[in-house]
Amino acid sequence: MAISIFYYLTLSVRKIDHFFLMILLSVVLGIFVTHLMRIIIMEYKVLEKPIQTQIISFLILTLIFSIVYAFADVALENLFNLRDLGGIKISLANEITRTAISNFFLLFIWNLIYYTYHYVERNRRQEVDTLKLQSVVKELELKTIKSHINPHFIFNALNSIRALVDENPTRARTAITELSNILRSSMQAEKLETVPLERELNIVKDYLALEKMRFEERLTVEMDIDEDTLGQPVPPMMLQTLVENAIKHGISKKIDGGTIKVSSDFINDHHELVVLNSGQLNSHVNEEGFGVRSTQYRLNLLYQGKATFEIKNVNTDMVESRITMPVAAI
Repeated sequence: MAISIFYYLTLSVRKIDHFFLMILLSVVLGIFVTHLMRIIIMEYKVLEKPIQTQIISFLILTLIFSIVYAFADVALENLFNLRDLGGIKISLANEITRTAISNFFLLFIWNLIYYTYHYVERNRRQEVDTLKLQSVVKELELKTIKSHINPHFIFNALNSIRALVDENPTRARTAITELSNILRSSMQAEKLETVPLERELNIVKDYLALEKMRFEERLTVEMDIDEDTLGQPVPPMMLQTLVENAIKHGISKKIDGGTIKVSSDFINDHHELVVLNSGQLNSHVNEEGFGVRSTQYRLNLLYQGKATFEIKNVNTDMVESRITMPVAAI
């Protein structure tokens, strides 16, 4: 529009009636049409589709809205008698065609800029999210290692193993292996964004086996795992962290101990992991506990808002931690 005004003021030899009113009408109409086009792009999530579909949609939308713009522009100018063709007779169809072709290139440039901006912005956000994910995974690794090698955990495990050395040497050797598996998995956590659920479950079983030596009959463990979910990718040490929190904040605070149940299943085209434990949810743990915060943060970064985490009391004596993730093609 600025070019048209410049050309008219500096080079045009013929005065055009209502020129600036026509320019204003074109600007308002252009804003309306491009805004409507943007709404359709967002409503149908065109920018989230494969690149080939985006290109086809880009061309189709440009063509459709250039025709819409032409119809509206010609209709309004004829309605208010603004069109000045210098005495040249042009049919309505030719007017619309000429206007549509002219505005096709303008809308093409607008769409090209719009798509390019969002493409660059999406890639930038993905890079930032990747860096954030790497950072939080590294933090999780350090926090997890710290929790596993603190004197409380190590002394309990070693005391249990020492008691078994003479009484049950085979079980003592197994316990040492379980402890080393947990520590090894902790140190490898920063290297992977996801691991198969089966691998994560093996670590959880090792951890619960060690805690079973300490709590003995006070701890009951139940597993309800759909075998079809074993290959599903999950963030490393996430399930183990939830189980550890269930022991620390639930079972260990009850004189009679309690039950931990871990389940995995496909529900409504999503993969659900559930940890159910005896106890009652403490508001401090719910809002500030490291396991809760890291779980929420990692899921948001890894699945871009498509995964959820919830922890709540399900009755007067049970707490449920539920993770819902998109099903991955295997």
